[in-house]
Amino acid sequence: MTSETALQTNAPLVACTISRDVQNFDLLIEDMEDALGEAWGDLSFDDARQFFRQPDSGSLKFVAVAIDQQDESALAMIAELIKSAKVQGVKVILIADEVSPMALHQLLQLGAEDFIPYPLPENALNEAIARLDRPEKAPAVDFVETSAGTLYGKSKSNRNGVVLPVQAVCGGAGATTFAVNLAWELANIEKKAPQPRVLLIDLNLQYGSVSTYLDLPRREAVYELLTSTELMDDDSFRQALVEFNDTLAVMTAPPDLLPLDFISSEDIERLIDMAKSQFDYVVVDMPTTLVNWTEAVLTASEFYFVPFELDLRSAQNIMRLRTALQAEDLPWEKLRFLLNRAPKAMDLNAKSRIKRLSENLEIAIDVQLPDGGKIVREACDQGLPLALEAAKSPLRKEIMKLAASIHAHQVEHLEAAE
Repeated sequence: MTSETALQTNAPLVACTISRDVQNFDLLIEDMEDALGEAWGDLSFDDARQFFRQPDSGSLKFVAVAIDQQDESALAMIAELIKSAKVQGVKVILIADEVSPMALHQLLQLGAEDFIPYPLPENALNEAIARLDRPEKAPAVDFVETSAGTLYGKSKSNRNGVVLPVQAVCGGAGATTFAVNLAWELANIEKKAPQPRVLLIDLNLQYGSVSTYLDLPRREAVYELLTSTELMDDDSFRQALVEFNDTLAVMTAPPDLLPLDFISSEDIERLIDMAKSQFDYVVVDMPTTLVNWTEAVLTASEFYFVPFELDLRSAQNIMRLRTALQAEDLPWEKLRFLLNRAPKAMDLNAKSRIKRLSENLEIAIDVQLPDGGKIVREACDQGLPLALEAAKSPLRKEIMKLAASIHAHQVEHLEAAE
């Protein structure tokens, strides 16, 4: 249906496509016809501006705004069209063909109900239309069985996983190495089945390397999930996860480098709530930078691990971190400080430095992680946890002991609750 017909026809319209030229989106035309028959029209950007000035434009159920790279120069106008649709009470499905993450983020922030990449995946448009009528998230689906047992659980009100973020106070302090190996040790902590269900989330949206350290692909589904967490259900959440050795579930960083404010505190809260409902432990690899959603992660956490090194930059950054958290009345007491590359026990001078550092900063150094040496770097390059590459590594043994203590604490807590 042409744009003129869309504006002039007396036939009731359910929806319209809005694009520079709908012929550039032939798959969208086919899917609209399959879903709606003749009850839809197509509008150019200019026609859509006129259309939304008409009082009866609010009778539409939704509009599908289709854009590609060439449309990024007209981003302001497209944003106004989305705002106009929202004012009229018309829902918006955004169809994007190779649009930059920044542009897509800006448009989604205006309130688009759904996002579908182009070329359209099979049945994606029908599913998006169905979600527009859905008052609540879809009910939880059954457990998914893997060769190692139940890896993904369904949402249950009586399940409340433990959130364990890891954030270094300086670059190179080993936060990602620690997070990856802690997650692996927790996932294998029981000597016999069933093992705890563990999820490792990489929230370093720019330079996250969890996928590298476990040799896993970065999935476009992660990006799609983060752009519309308000529509997240069990299915879309699991599609963003990949498995490592049928034992550990992982949400990698998105394929593209994204700004850290790409997601909001509300997005993080939804993501963590979903993760906690399906996993016993949720290990989160955080960016070194404090961002507007750090508070959401800290508030949800049981312990907040802070790896650092025995040097002046770490000491100064710990002081600045404490000042920042206490100024915002945030739970500083949740922080657990891990000294990475700790000196050997016979190094008495270093032990004295550690004691002075602890006293001057007024912190407890909960764990001292030994220097794993080049075997750690080799394990990371091979995409394997230390348990699989260097099981006898002193660093691996220390992380394993920490995982055991965390698990014992959680088991004791659950038994007390019962």
